[in-house]
Amino acid sequence: MAAGDPVLYSLYVYAPSKGAPIFFTIAYAISALFHIWQCYRYKAFKLIGLHAVCAVFFTAGYALRDYGAFNYMYSVTTKVPLLVFIFSQVFIFICPPLLELANYHVLGRIFYYVPYCSPLPPGRVLSIFGGLMGLIEALNGLGVALSANPSSSREQQTLGSSLTIAALAIQLVVIIVFICLAVLFRRRCGKANIHSKAVRIILLTLYVSMTLILIRCIYRLVEHTGNTNVELDDLESLRSLSPILRYEAFFYIFEATLMLINSVLWNVWNPGRFLPKDYHIYLARDGTEVEGEKDSDDRPLLAETVHVLTFGILFRRKRQTQQFQELDEYPVSNH
Repeated sequence: MAAGDPVLYSLYVYAPSKGAPIFFTIAYAISALFHIWQCYRYKAFKLIGLHAVCAVFFTAGYALRDYGAFNYMYSVTTKVPLLVFIFSQVFIFICPPLLELANYHVLGRIFYYVPYCSPLPPGRVLSIFGGLMGLIEALNGLGVALSANPSSSREQQTLGSSLTIAALAIQLVVIIVFICLAVLFRRRCGKANIHSKAVRIILLTLYVSMTLILIRCIYRLVEHTGNTNVELDDLESLRSLSPILRYEAFFYIFEATLMLINSVLWNVWNPGRFLPKDYHIYLARDGTEVEGEKDSDDRPLLAETVHVLTFGILFRRKRQTQQFQELDEYPVSNH
């Protein structure tokens, strides 16, 4: 069957490739193993653990898609192919916003490292953008579940597509804000005559990563602004769908490949290699690393756990105001 030709009752609209999902399942699994090992090797679970989680989710998503490649026909007698299809879509779709949040986490870590050049308090980065990512994930999860289900009514599919568009629009705004913060931080470093190799490498990696996520967001936004209402039993309706939905190549180029490059990118330039493990070690204005005073944390374990799970929004620790301009007064670190 020619590419782009719809298949009646196919959950994917077309007859999906059987080889591509196997390749991406293996590739993401290898990347996930490297991420997990690197988190252990550099003691960087807190810093880069989301990349390992997303690589595992991607592996699960493409493994399910591999099953779907052989069982892609909608059936009224069994819901297994439909459920596998929906879970595959959800696993693959929820990862890019999480990867965006991971990038904000890394950016916030750099702000901690050079705090006097930070355009906003380093501790606020994850809590502010973690809340926005939580909203995006909620819209994404509900939107994909509705729009990806061919058995949903036209109204439900339209609602799902609208929720997904809203999530993507917010995600694009967050990416633009990220780029503005990173550029402002880099300019401040330049004015302060800070030329740290670690900062330069991680910022460049962040720029490339966010560019990949941005391209993927634009692809998904274009996809959902076209005709996305799927009627499995109407061949003419399927032919009128957006070409992005009818041609599988778009998915594997702008979703699978771009996100795999992003995952491998962080395998190669893992920030745990370049930044101190201790958040209290900063870069002084003369280029040396200094160790600041450590704040005591008297929160109960439950509060700390909820704080981490809510990306720093709830149960924040009360910190004493630190005068980062006086970092030069701290002793030089042995890191």
